[in-house]
Amino acid sequence: MLKKLGSMPRNYKRMLLLASDALAIPFAYWLAFNLRLDFQHFALHDGEWLVVILTTAATMLVFIRTGLYRAVIRYIGIHAGLTVFKGALASAIFMTCLSFLFQVWLPRSVPFIYFVLVLLLVGGGRFLLRHWMFASQTSIRRRVAVYGAGAAGSRVMLSLINSQDYRPVLFIDDDPERAGRVISGVEVVSREWFLGQYQKMGIKDVLLAMPGVSRSRRREIIESLSHLPVRVHSIPDLGDLMSGRARLEEIRDVQIEDLLGRDEVAPNKALMHANIRDKVVLVTGAGGSIGAELCRQILKQKPRKLVLLDLSEYSLYRIHRELEESGAIPASERALVPVLGSVLDRKLLGAVLRSFRVQTIYHAAAYKHVPMVEHNLVAGLRNNLFGTVNVAGLASESGVEACILISTDKAVRPTSIMGASKRLAEMVFQIQHSLKNNSKSRTRFGIVRFGNVLGSSGSVIPLFQEQIAKGGPVTVTHADMVRYFMTIPEAAQLVIQAGAMAQGGEVFVLDMGEPVKIAAMARKMIALTGLSVKEGDNEGDIEIAYSGLRPGEKLYEELLIGENDMPTSHPRVMQAQEIMIEAAELNGLLDELQALFETGDCEAIRDLLMRAPLGYAPQGKVEDLLWESNLAGATDRSAESRQGRVVALDSRKEVVN
Repeated sequence: MLKKLGSMPRNYKRMLLLASDALAIPFAYWLAFNLRLDFQHFALHDGEWLVVILTTAATMLVFIRTGLYRAVIRYIGIHAGLTVFKGALASAIFMTCLSFLFQVWLPRSVPFIYFVLVLLLVGGGRFLLRHWMFASQTSIRRRVAVYGAGAAGSRVMLSLINSQDYRPVLFIDDDPERAGRVISGVEVVSREWFLGQYQKMGIKDVLLAMPGVSRSRRREIIESLSHLPVRVHSIPDLGDLMSGRARLEEIRDVQIEDLLGRDEVAPNKALMHANIRDKVVLVTGAGGSIGAELCRQILKQKPRKLVLLDLSEYSLYRIHRELEESGAIPASERALVPVLGSVLDRKLLGAVLRSFRVQTIYHAAAYKHVPMVEHNLVAGLRNNLFGTVNVAGLASESGVEACILISTDKAVRPTSIMGASKRLAEMVFQIQHSLKNNSKSRTRFGIVRFGNVLGSSGSVIPLFQEQIAKGGPVTVTHADMVRYFMTIPEAAQLVIQAGAMAQGGEVFVLDMGEPVKIAAMARKMIALTGLSVKEGDNEGDIEIAYSGLRPGEKLYEELLIGENDMPTSHPRVMQAQEIMIEAAELNGLLDELQALFETGDCEAIRDLLMRAPLGYAPQGKVEDLLWESNLAGATDRSAESRQGRVVALDSRKEVVN
């Protein structure tokens, strides 16, 4: 019956409520008289019928005007109750006034009895119906505990009470003064009590409702729940709530940054403004993960113009549209300039720098996916290295004030082509600074090196989330693999601040916190979805499969080449002491690489990189797919040629014989 009512069109439901109220009000009038007169007033007289009809019409009109019939039964609450109270009071007043007007006998207590009956029949009926609806869904609603009995938790609890998906049964709070209280009909318990009794409660989900606590505190709470077979959710963090990007009632899965437990440091406003405020800024690779976040952060600092350069049309369109819709800069000012092109196009890049009079460059354009660059060796080296040569050279020629290279921890003692290309790119910036005095350039070159960012394209985190959603297996390359991680917004902010400290040629290294074991992160992500890891003979939910190191990958990443690093004015930015090579040596290396690019000899290219002062030490063979294909084809042709010569000799022998 309730399912049929729930599936009816909204207008039909309103008509049913109107009809039920139209019957309830006359019944309340009749019952009020009979309760007062001990059921000796069964029949209504003509004057009483007139009072009933007019009172019913007036009451229904009040309910309509106050929006009672717009309220959804499933979600009615205090507001709807107040509406019914006001309507019932008005109805009692109408009835009293009409009775005196038409000289209908009315005992003094009847209006009060009538008022209570209208409240019960109209309001109570709605709340009773809501209760039945939720009671019918009890078996399918997931039992959830809300962690945090503060203001945010109380608001979330009210939302959950009306939810079709969750049934709140407990508050958990670490404040001993709150333990034992009852909020919105739900008891508050301590964490210790919950950890010991959760099985008896049948709880399937825990919702963290503490938007203002630090990440380290959130991590500590999540760690304490990670061994339980419950799914952990969260409400949006305080920054998203204050900015309006999210509402308190939105329930999300726990973010991976909560697992890191790393508290963000408030950015230094002076450093954030230094290279950006009222300046023309160019971001290369603006459509990528880091480039796009740099653009978002740069726009907050109010540049005069922001030029977005990217090779991918879709990526450029996406970030340009996002920034336009953010409203940070009026569209009429044309302060956002999307440029479709590559940093390898020297002519285009020079035209952009001159035409828009760029003052600051953040060079984020690069191929960064390690196995992909291994499979496309020449394209990766050419883009990452010679694109950087173009950016650095043209920045110096065009009088750019600051030029910042986004580098990676994979440039430290690289085992991959991607890492070697980024180490060479760092050297290009260092050499360009050393030539500054000869060329009378005013450009300050800086390099910012950091590790993996959470959620970037090609990152392991989105891959794990996708694999868990599909039921596994979760693929981890090696049980001992360790990586540094940082959120994209924090990385972008630190890049901007480090760039502002650059005086020329420095390599800045971001404090990435503690390294994270990838296998352990996979286990936590599985646990936070309420699932278990399938290992050996145990009947778990998700299997972790170890696939082995991919081409170019290392077990451990490093941030420093040397042993010494110096502190800076920012607590999370260090300055590395790096070895520089002579300009002539680097130029010779670049010339040799250019010549080898023309031949496509990947083996020779790799040998050259191994001889260069990069610390490049590849772990396996050349993995370039085109090179392998050509090599296999040449081998096949050589074999066919040799076979052909044998046949020819044999035929000549037959002729001689």
